[in-house]
Amino acid sequence: MSGSLNLVYPVMAQVLLTFVLILWTGQVRIKAVRRRDVRVRDIALSNDAWPEHVTKISNNMHNQFETPLLFYVLCGVATMIGATGVGMTLLAWAFVAARVVHSAIHTTTNRVAHRLYAFTVGLTILIVMWLVIFIRIFGA
Repeated sequence: MSGSLNLVYPVMAQVLLTFVLILWTGQVRIKAVRRRDVRVRDIALSNDAWPEHVTKISNNMHNQFETPLLFYVLCGVATMIGATGVGMTLLAWAFVAARVVHSAIHTTTNRVAHRLYAFTVGLTILIVMWLVIFIRIFGA
């Protein structure tokens, strides 16, 4: 694959993480309803009644539609302007790794301090990536 498409692999990995979380959320929700851990009428208009283990997975799935959106846009812009070198590719993989760690913490122990650390690492990487793009475009 051409060097201009280096960012496709980390994007695909992030998309895969999102799909895994979507499917996992559906699975644990269906099981909770079938086991009668929650009644459908109690979750029809609100997510407050879901058991904690379901909420952790669901919340993390929703998180994949927050900062990762900025990652997707960034990777598209980087590809358009040819900023897909080794450094940007390594940063992209590091961002995805931070998201995987964040997801693992969020869906298991949910230790907020650890989760915040993983989130902050990923966010910092994303900011650095955007700074590279801004510098590349505006020549600062």
